[in-house]
Formats: sequence, structure tokens, C-alpha cells
Amino acid sequence: MLGRVSKTLCANHNIIRRYATAQIHPNVYDVCVIGGGHAGCEAAAGAARTGARTLLLTQRLDTIGELSCNPSMGGVGKGTLMREVDALDGVCAKVSDKAGIQFQILNRSKGAAVWGPRAQIDRKLYKKYMQEALNGYPNLDIRSGSVFDLVLDHSTENLSSNASWGAVKGVRLESGEIINCSKVVICTGTFLSGEIHIGMKRFPAGRMHEAPSMGLSASLKSAGFRLGRLQTGTPARLARDSINFDRLIKQEGDTVPSPFSFMNRTVDNAENQVLCYLTRTTPFTHEVIREHMHLSVHIQETKKGPRYCPSLEAKVKRFPQKDSHTVWLEPEGYDSDLIYPNGLSCSLPEDIQEVMYRTIPGLENVKLVRPAYGVEYDYVDPRELRPTLETKRIEGLFLSGQINGTTGYEEAAAQGVLAGINAGLAALDRPPLVLSRADGFVGVMIDDLVVKGAEEPYRMFTSRSEYRMTIRSDNADLRLTEKGRTAGAVTDERWAHFVATRDELSKVTDFLKSYVISPQGWQTRGFDVTSDGNMRSGFDMLRHRDVTMALLVGAIPDLQKMDPLILARVEVDGIYSSHLRRQQADLRVFMEDEMLVLDPSLDYASVEGLSSEVKERLSAARPASIGAAKRMEGMTPTSIVSLLKFARRTSGRSMIANQAIPA
Repeated sequence: MLGRVSKTLCANHNIIRRYATAQIHPNVYDVCVIGGGHAGCEAAAGAARTGARTLLLTQRLDTIGELSCNPSMGGVGKGTLMREVDALDGVCAKVSDKAGIQFQILNRSKGAAVWGPRAQIDRKLYKKYMQEALNGYPNLDIRSGSVFDLVLDHSTENLSSNASWGAVKGVRLESGEIINCSKVVICTGTFLSGEIHIGMKRFPAGRMHEAPSMGLSASLKSAGFRLGRLQTGTPARLARDSINFDRLIKQEGDTVPSPFSFMNRTVDNAENQVLCYLTRTTPFTHEVIREHMHLSVHIQETKKGPRYCPSLEAKVKRFPQKDSHTVWLEPEGYDSDLIYPNGLSCSLPEDIQEVMYRTIPGLENVKLVRPAYGVEYDYVDPRELRPTLETKRIEGLFLSGQINGTTGYEEAAAQGVLAGINAGLAALDRPPLVLSRADGFVGVMIDDLVVKGAEEPYRMFTSRSEYRMTIRSDNADLRLTEKGRTAGAVTDERWAHFVATRDELSKVTDFLKSYVISPQGWQTRGFDVTSDGNMRSGFDMLRHRDVTMALLVGAIPDLQKMDPLILARVEVDGIYSSHLRRQQADLRVFMEDEMLVLDPSLDYASVEGLSSEVKERLSAARPASIGAAKRMEGMTPTSIVSLLKFARRTSGRSMIANQAIPA
């Protein structure tokens, strides 16, 4: 975490920052990652996998891998992000498979495009296994330390044409020690000028009992970064023995858990899954909130909170017609006496919280072990970033996680893995890893952030992707592992496992496509097929609504010798095969625009046919491609035509690069 600064600096955020320029410590790293949360863990591991010498700095070593809020990972959209992090050889999926205590595939009754792998997590186990994964990680050192400032080089001769403020040379700790590095990844979470709200009380903190980072906000502001304030919150923690579970609906995990990691066939605690419980708020709950909402400074603030995981006060205010809202009671671990009430985030005074909680079925005699609270923190407008998550203003500075306006562990981890990999690649003078909207949910999220910004905390959903039938949770390895390997960020072990899986998938798919028989042949095997004379393959049959892989295995003996996990993946591909052909055509059109790369230093003021407003927007955002420019707010078809004409006219000066479109 980034540490506190002097009282003088905290009292005056407008103070002129003087950046350190001297190198006074022999320690030299390629990449320094600040913060040991989900973004920081993935960034540190990702940078180290590229071969860059990496240092993870955190205020407290014992909080590395802390689950600050909910004791769960994954979900709809979020589970796909975790699978994509894993496909790039990240660590959170493997750790979750070891620390998970209940596993489910959400939306299982719907198509695979909207499946959401999710797990209830034991907090202590997750932290334990994450720390074990990072300790001894090749090319990675970990140490405690509070970062006070960045060490920057402002000399123009050392700056690339793309940087406008300076270049990273290292970080300065509160102790005065300087650690030299060429790339820094900041993963501050809610600690950037963080402030906790309980009732009308407000005090500086990034997490309960943990100091915020005050100094770095002033550093970023003085460099010209556009900063804003966002809000989030966490519910109270409840004493398990004060809850009457008999009145509540049980929620069990899947009988056969599905691992997050492609490296695993099962999970550690498959035979020891816990129960979650469902309850709901009542009209009395909402009445208590309405009567005391004026006592919550958090809800009175004008800062934006999360739309899709709002506080209970926000839900009551936004949906006055609703009599109740869902509440999930989730265990925090095998040996924990605490229950996490998912859906009851609030920031009312502590005494009112207890009254409010006791209006909920099952919680009539509940005891609050720790109160709920809201958090307000600084974030950087993500339009300040390139698609690599490097900032445009400071060369070598990468941002990841909630500092970019997102919310959620999975969103943070996904940004972390890409920022870390790109920081490592940049430090070693190797080409970056850039993921487009067609590559995965990671690409969708980053494109949304760097093109549109974040007016409110950003959360990933399958509906944000135009190509969700193609970028599913089940095929993340096929989409991303080879890209990660080409970039140099995937280990030999992962690559060997992926190649074996890919070969098996091809083998089974080819076999099913080659198994072609007549309608009568399928009918004799028990399938309801129209007698139209058309020959059908086993793969074709998977498109039929009532045909499953299990039925094909019963009808085709050779399939019984094949890996059931491979068969399940081929089944999904078969179901979506006709849809995928249509989506591939859409993807080709999309890639045509994405391959029209715009020069970062393009002079938009000289482009004829653009309005002043559009010129201003383009100059501020500096989209990486014509495709990104099209997705910007305020861009009209006429503006795009003018930009295309200008870019093609100046293409001889590398203003635009029209590369080959992949098949």
C-alpha cells in the first residue's frame, strides 16, 4: 500500500511536489508494483513472468491477498475475467480453487455464453495460498514499505514523443530510501486519499484500521492527471451464533465443482462444501433506513457509488416501489464465526445498523461484530491511459484496479495481470500485449475504460460484450494463452498443458465431424431426425435442441474412451457453431477498424471537417485506432469519415497503419 505522508502535506493537497532525482540506493529493479491486493498480486506475478526483475511493495506483508469485502470470487461476467486471468497464467484462479468452500456455475440453465463460475472463499485460506504462491515466485521480491512519491526524470531528451510530463526512474519510500526502477504499477485500491464513513463520522482510512495514501494523490494531480472521487462500501460482519438459520432458504454448491483454473481438474474442498442462506429485507427494514438516511454522510455525498452493487440506502432510495431486496448470508471460512450479509452494505450510525439488521428474517437477535461502513476514495480518469494501462502523461507509469474507476476483485485482477505483463515487457524493450474487445472480457473492460472513462464504479457483465458467444468462460485458454505465450508471459508448464488440451479438443472435434451418417442411421440410434436425405455429422447433431453429448456417447462407442472434460467443451462449441460463423463475420468488420491504428501524436486540430468539440475530445482521449474513435462519446459518422480521410492522406508519415486482418 502507499503510505501516509507528513501532516503538513496532508493539510495542503495543493502543495507543489518536488520529485526526487538522485539515485541513493543500490537496489535496481525493472518493475516496482505498489500494493498487495488483487491487482497488485497479479501485476507482480505478471511482470515477473516476463523475466523482468520485479519488486512488490506493500505496507503490510500479512495483508497480501486480503479479501477486503465479500468472501467470494467470480460470478456472471466476473467468472469469465478470472478464467481469462488464468489463461494468461495468472494466480487468482488457482488460489481460489484451493481456498474455495462452495462452487457454483451461475446461469447453468442458460447458454454457456452467460455462465458465471463462482466460488465462496475462505478468507484465511485465500490469503495463505496467495502468499505461498508469490513467495519464491521467480524474478519476484516482496518487501514491506510505504511509498511516498515517484522518482521522475523530466529531461526532454529522455522522454519519448508520447509522454508529456516525465518518465519513471523509481519510487521514494517514507523512510527516504529510493528504489530504482524503470516501470511502476500503482494498485492502490480504495487507499488513494481514502476516507471511511459511518453515520456522520468520517475519518481517513483505505480499509478499516489501515491508513490511506494521501501523498500520491497530490503527486498525480500536480502531474496534470484528472482525479475524481468514487464511493463503495461493505456490510457489517455478523456473529454466526446469533442467527436463526432454520427460517432461511439453503443454497448448496454444485455436486461436482468446476475449477476456475484450466490447470485443475477438481478443487481442494470438493467434498467439504459449506451452505449459504437466502433471506430478504422487509418493509420495516426500509422504514428504518428512510427515517435515518439523513444521518448518513455517505449517502448525502454527491460522489458516485456502484450502480450494480449499491448500498442498501441507495437501493431503497432508487427503488421505492420494492418491498424487499435479496440478502445472502455467506460464511467467511471454515474456522470463522463470522457471516457476511451480501446485500446489506450501508453506512448508517452503528446503533441504527443493529436496529435495521434485526428487521430481517433470521436476524432478529443478530449481533454485529463489526459495523458496515462506506469508503470514498480518489481515482484517475482512465481515459488518461493507453490500452496497455500505461499512463499517457508519465512514461513507465501503469495504473491498475480501483484507481482506474472499477469495482470488484476480478476486475482488479484482470487489469493487474495486463498492466504487470506490459510493464515487464516495456522494461525489457519487448512489444506490448494489447487485447481487443474481440479477444476477451479483459479487452472489453479496458476498452470501455480508456475510451469512455468511468463516471461510476465499473463492473463487468456479459452484456457489455458484443461478442459474448465467442468470448465465453469455457474457452478463455483457446483465446488468450497463445497470445500470452507469444508475448513471453506464459510459463512452460502452462504452455505444455494448453497444447495438450488444444490437441485433444481438435482430435475430438475432428472425430465428431468425420462421423457422418444418414437420417435413418441417426434414427436407428434413437435420435429424432427428419428424413430429409441430408447426411449429418456427430458435430452437426449437437446443434439440435434435444441432443446432448451424453446421448452421443451412448450412441458412438469410440466417444466413451475420451476425456469427459474435453467432451463437455466440444459440446459447447457444437451448440454454438452456427452462431459463431455469423459472429466471425462481425468480428472481421470489427478488426478492420481496430487495425487502422492512429498515431498517438496526431494533430487533431488540423483535421478538416471536425467540430471544435470533437477535436477537443479526440485530443484529450487520443484513441489508439479508428475503432476506438468510433466508440467515443460524441463521435458522429461525419467525424469518422473526416478522420479516416485525414489519416489515410497522412499514412505515409505513419499516422495510420493498415495491417493485415487475421483470418
